[in-house]
Amino acid sequence: QVQLVGSGGGLVQAGGSVRLSCAASGGTFSNYAMGWFRQAPGKEREFVARISYTGGSTYYADSVKGRFTISRDNAKNTVYLQMNSLKPEDTAVYYCAADGQTHYNSQYYRAAEYDYWGQGTQVTVSS
Repeated sequence: QVQLVGSGGGLVQAGGSVRLSCAASGGTFSNYAMGWFRQAPGKEREFVARISYTGGSTYYADSVKGRFTISRDNAKNTVYLQMNSLKPEDTAVYYCAADGQTHYNSQYYRAAEYDYWGQGTQVTVSS
């Protein structure tokens, strides 16, 4: 059983930056691919980014490509999401998630592919 605890959200002005962190415990972190999803009020949860269990491969939603960077530190059991050039439409609750499949998962953008979820952290971008 893996527990995920996200942190780092808050209120930021448009054009600003925020770094989210997600600390994992209770499992072998390096055995999991990690993802970030977000959910805005009244909308479905959507894929943001994913990083392979080694950190060698990353994937992004088109809406954040070039602005967000996902990374991981397996020694610290932590995954990060660096968010730059933030826009009001980035306002959402951000969730980290763990996927126990170590092989390439072509369905990586689907929330159902992830086994464990963090509690979510709010990011609000003011215009």
